Amino acid sequence: MPNLEHPAYPAADLLHLESLVPCRESQVSMLLSIFGERQQFSFPSIFIYGHTSSGKTYVMQTLLTTLQLPHVFVNCVEYFTSRLLLEEILIQLQSCSGTEQVSPVRCDTLNDFVRLFKQALATRELQDQTLYIVLDRAEQLREMEANILPAFLRLQELTDRNVTVVLLSEIVWELFRPTIGCFEPFTMYFPDYSIGHLQKILSQNHPPEYSADFYAAYINILLGVFYMVCRDLKELRHLAALNFAKYCEPVVRGEANERDTRKLWKNIEPHLKKAMQTVYLREISSSQWERLQHDGGEPGQLKGLSAHTHVELPYYSKFLLIAAYLASYNPVRTDKRFFLKHHGKIRKTNFMKKHEKTSNHLLGPKPFPLDRLLAILYSIVDNRVAPTANIFSQITSLVTLQLLSMVGQNDQLDGPRYKCTVSLDFIRAIAR
Repeated sequence: MPNLEHPAYPAADLLHLESLVPCRESQVSMLLSIFGERQQFSFPSIFIYGHTSSGKTYVMQTLLTTLQLPHVFVNCVEYFTSRLLLEEILIQLQSCSGTEQVSPVRCDTLNDFVRLFKQALATRELQDQTLYIVLDRAEQLREMEANILPAFLRLQELTDRNVTVVLLSEIVWELFRPTIGCFEPFTMYFPDYSIGHLQKILSQNHPPEYSADFYAAYINILLGVFYMVCRDLKELRHLAALNFAKYCEPVVRGEANERDTRKLWKNIEPHLKKAMQTVYLREISSSQWERLQHDGGEPGQLKGLSAHTHVELPYYSKFLLIAAYLASYNPVRTDKRFFLKHHGKIRKTNFMKKHEKTSNHLLGPKPFPLDRLLAILYSIVDNRVAPTANIFSQITSLVTLQLLSMVGQNDQLDGPRYKCTVSLDFIRAIAR
């Protein structure tokens, strides 16, 4: 019995749609209930969120294409400004309306977009049914003008047309909601695939020359190794395609049949352990990995593998570490002499405090305020550095790493009175 049923769509199309979106039948059924029939007004805006590789984009594209619903699909990362985004929507609308020759559209403001949008929907084909505008990676809308997101949420009201805007994102709606208030969309969550779902989805890609049970057993072994560290469907599909040839080698050579799971496991186990080192990093290409498997070498033997030997820090993090080190080991009174070009005349004196006769490296790092760290950073970086959120996020990351290293050493932190210090050992550990 099919899981997808709707009186407005043919049963054959729904059955085909169900075969294309395995393990997402409940989400598709919910979307069909929200969409309603073609000529009915649907919900003005729908917000769909979930982790990466949870099927949001694929399900929406497959649903709209299979049922032949008029739609516009735009990736907000590709069209990263409001003008590019609005113009792309209008250009795709020309294709939906049946225009033979698509002409470039100029749209500078939101008022122009509403006017041109009404003109594009004047055709009979788009007046009789709902138009769906899908904005993938919708979190990029927060970086655009303040009126863009509220306008898309109530585009049905602004244009007085049968249109539904679908926002796809990896973050929750609470991080979208503007402070001035806006129309609340219908929110829908796409959960992560379970291990059973991944088993079912990946098993559908079995090569025709091997049986489905043989490939399903291979996927079961693959998930048993990688599921705890990687649940990204795209990465798992890539790993499955990359290592299947090695899994089949005993069968190809005639040393085992498809049911000798023990021999097949012993043959593939060392290669899966090697592949564990490159999950998410993608240090080597598929051709390099196949050549490595054929030669029987270690991943570190390949030329160009640098992730295990050298970690490249963000650009400003390097200078932040240097500035923090200088602030930890140099007295405040030396900053003017070290970091100012025109510091004036420095009076020499032989007076030294008793504790200053000892090397600062033996005494350990001293605490310093954040303002002093930023002042030293601005002086050692060649170009002008604006105090943006990027700088403060990198400072937060470095302080967090320092705190974690101190907790790992069973050091006692003094609560609110704790001040940041950066030691030479910490810098070496980060660089390592």
